[in-house]
Amino acid sequence: MTKKILLIEDDETVRENTAEILELSNYQVNVAVNGKKGVEAARSVVPDIIVCDIMMPEMDGYEVLNELSHDLKTSGIPFIFLSAKTDHKDVRKGMNLGADDYLTKPFEEEELITAIESRIAKTEILEKSKPVDDYSIKNLRKELYQYPELEVNEKDYVYEQGNQTEALYLVEKGVIKTCMIDKNGKELITNLCKPDDIFGDLSLSGKKDQKEYAIALENSLVHRIPKPELENIIRKHPNVLKDLMHILDEHLSETKDQLLEMAYSSVQKKTAQTILLFSERLKKNKLRQIRISRADLAAVAGIASESLIRTLSKFKEKGIIEIEGRNIKIIDFEALNEIE
Repeated sequence: MTKKILLIEDDETVRENTAEILELSNYQVNVAVNGKKGVEAARSVVPDIIVCDIMMPEMDGYEVLNELSHDLKTSGIPFIFLSAKTDHKDVRKGMNLGADDYLTKPFEEEELITAIESRIAKTEILEKSKPVDDYSIKNLRKELYQYPELEVNEKDYVYEQGNQTEALYLVEKGVIKTCMIDKNGKELITNLCKPDDIFGDLSLSGKKDQKEYAIALENSLVHRIPKPELENIIRKHPNVLKDLMHILDEHLSETKDQLLEMAYSSVQKKTAQTILLFSERLKKNKLRQIRISRADLAAVAGIASESLIRTLSKFKEKGIIEIEGRNIKIIDFEALNEIE
């Protein structure tokens, strides 16, 4: 299926030349002449990716990204800034707002196409691997954010072990640790919940005592939804029940996976397989470079960025890959595939 790109650019020459490049690369291109029209087009077309200038009339690129990131319909669309602004603080501002990439003008044709291919590939890989309906979960989070905020100071309980399970929680700010105590009195961490994470040992079938407790690791803000209200949401969005149960049940298995990944060999294999996955998805010929940010690799591999960077350095030392900026060039596909 042909991928749809929304190009938001006020300069007519740049807009027409860039659109031509993208169309020749077999993309369906929609254009907008300023930020305001770009937001309208994004909501109407819902493209696979957005390429946007920063300095524009009506609404600049930063405002466009901010507007679309708060819209459930468009918040998941990959977003690339295309700008003549080369100052490091401008790049950092764009990335902090949630942009997926930042290309500076003038740019090479291959650089633009590679950046777009990488972002679309990342989205496809993550969508394919998701065990839940992303729209349903977004729907649920949107509902949860409407409930009153609960401020929790560092080291304070959100709920304690032994209390009856009568609510579900969503983290807006901070980090919440959920734990259990084993028979020897040792604390076992079952989950670390960051902003947007849902948690709570909630029973929909009846009242029961909490098996776990939750404590704030820093000053946090959470939303609490009582059980009756959750039941109302489930009646409105029946599909969300399966997804919700999946999230709540899976955090223990995720903890086990995280422990396994602490082994260095596991991190190496995950990194190697993720590089190969991107290479296959992007359909690059052997020995061609693929442009992937470290954050994207870590996100897909499911490992910490620091661990990923150390592993890439090891691969480079062994002559398996070459690294130049964000570009990774695979030198030895066979060696990469055999890493354990």
